[in-house]
Amino acid sequence: MKIEILGMGCPNCQVLYENVRKAVEELGINAEITKVEDLDKIINYGIMSTPALTVDGEIKFAGRILAPDKIKEFLIK
Repeated sequence: MKIEILGMGCPNCQVLYENVRKAVEELGINAEITKVEDLDKIINYGIMSTPALTVDGEIKFAGRILAPDKIKEFLIK
């Protein structure tokens, strides 16, 4: 599983990154988690607000921070 956190490195992006890391750890799944801070790459996803989360290239949500428990719902589907 490939998970990307899209954002320019703002504090909210960092919080989302940590929440994703925690959710992955709690689920015990094997995932590659990366932060995408390149504006051109973010624009290519069609994201209008950050932070955003993609799982295997599919946008799951944008413009908000979710708690680890809510993130788990996106990861187990």
